[in-house]
Amino acid sequence: MIINLIKVIILGIVEGITEWLPISSTGHLILVGNVLNPDLSREFMEMFNVVIQLGAIMAVVVIFFNRLWPFHTKKHDVRQWFVNPSDSGFSGKFQKFANNHLYMDKIVLWLKIAVASIPALIVGLTLENWFEEHLHAPIPVAVMLIVYGIFFIIVERARKGKKVRVNRISRITWTDALIIGCFQALALIPGTSRSGATIIGALIIGFSRVCAAEFTFFLAIPAMLGASAIKLLKFGFNFTSVEAVCLIVGMAVSFFVSVVVIKFLMSFVSKHDFKVFGYYRIILGALVIAAAAVGLIA
Repeated sequence: MIINLIKVIILGIVEGITEWLPISSTGHLILVGNVLNPDLSREFMEMFNVVIQLGAIMAVVVIFFNRLWPFHTKKHDVRQWFVNPSDSGFSGKFQKFANNHLYMDKIVLWLKIAVASIPALIVGLTLENWFEEHLHAPIPVAVMLIVYGIFFIIVERARKGKKVRVNRISRITWTDALIIGCFQALALIPGTSRSGATIIGALIIGFSRVCAAEFTFFLAIPAMLGASAIKLLKFGFNFTSVEAVCLIVGMAVSFFVSVVVIKFLMSFVSKHDFKVFGYYRIILGALVIAAAAVGLIA
């Protein structure tokens, strides 16, 4: 029990760090889990590697709560989102409620997040099992680490000196949201990195680094909640006491580590580009391939 707890604490730290840095949390969890090899069932560990992300996502909710929560009850926050609200019917009641209790700009942001989540939902429901059966292994992870590491370097060099088109979340268009959502769907391949894929997509279409990172954080909320719910339903909530404790500890650790890492990343990208993460991915991928070639991992 104690040994397993130590191992899931390590995995929680790995999740908290790698979920937000564009270096693939799933890939790192597969690689580190392959080395640690906790004395837990394969079915549980497959579920654990996804559901542990709930701890990480709570860090986003806590840090960005004021940016995301769309409701209020304060009189001084009354705004005329609808200048001439209707006097009758559902439409009129909603318009009055929105003027008195909603931040409509945040409602619109959530609708754009919903649009951006559609591609990953479609791909996940149709191909997730195939990805797990064929790609949840060190070599496929290593290949994707290298491929997207190269992408980061190329994209950063290509955009050097170009004007930023979107430097605030409020300027994201519906088309922008859908395009970034398509990039997020690519992250279902282990080793890609959800944050890495969405950040690359955002940079390609003209986002600033800070705005790309922020929107990536926001997109993580429905993506992780949905993926975790599906995994829990498939697993069936049939936890042993040891498994339940391990999952709770892993999520708690990932939450506290994520708080630190998110704040670090926002500070880092305001002053630096993402090429360092590209180089890291390439080096790590090459090391994994070398380790697999000599039989250190399988």
